[in-house]
Amino acid sequence: MERPQWAPQTIDIERPSVARMYDYYLGGYHNFAVDRAAAQQMIAAVPEAPLMAQANRAFLRRAVRFLVDAGVRQFLDVGSGIPTVGNVHEIAQQQAPDARVVYVDTDPVAVAHSREILAGNDLATAVQEDLRRPREILDHPEVRKLIDLDAPVAVMIVAVLHFVPDSDDPAGCIRTIRDALAPGSYLTLSQASDEGRPAQERDDAVAIYRRTDSPLAVRDRAELTRFFEGFDLVEPGVVWVPQWRPDSPHAADDADRAAFQGGVGRLA
Repeated sequence: MERPQWAPQTIDIERPSVARMYDYYLGGYHNFAVDRAAAQQMIAAVPEAPLMAQANRAFLRRAVRFLVDAGVRQFLDVGSGIPTVGNVHEIAQQQAPDARVVYVDTDPVAVAHSREILAGNDLATAVQEDLRRPREILDHPEVRKLIDLDAPVAVMIVAVLHFVPDSDDPAGCIRTIRDALAPGSYLTLSQASDEGRPAQERDDAVAIYRRTDSPLAVRDRAELTRFFEGFDLVEPGVVWVPQWRPDSPHAADDADRAAFQGGVGRLA
């Protein structure tokens, strides 16, 4: 397979990447044939997969707008993926030009492309790190350069937790981040849920993602809610993502089709 010019030499272009598959679902072009093949297998098993990704991205946009309106000017987006239109810095800085944003992802393609589009933006950057190494994220010099942990921060962990199995202690990772935050900070979470979905669909999805760099670990609403320990949930709580403060009355129709649940919590 020919390596595109924009692809870092360090990445394995023969193994599907969940970040690049998500990019494909959203209509992006920073993906390889192996990613497209895996994504197309996922779409064959779960035809609504692109809709799920789009609903989750729309939730991210609404959450950022809410957070800016709440006075937050610092954003730490962990597991940010490959930038597409409507990213955190675009939304936040459109409403608040002084907003500062740090993107964090494990995929070198996501980080390289993020840095490319952020060139010249002194209030936003991207670093390569892993949610499973929260202390390294918090202590990263680029994070410390832009994020003041003594002031409120919005931590975004969106469409990521289903790639962190319980054996990696995602609750402990989130607690480490929470304990470093100032009062008035926020946590935004979403993840894939199998509630109400056919068992065969879940099993097919798990089998497909087992071949990627990040196997799938779906959770239900109660399990996702527990990750908000120490935070006060913002209304309407943890819901299907189209139901979280929708832009129009009908936007949340058939919300469970999105297969993502999410919410926002505030640290008192």
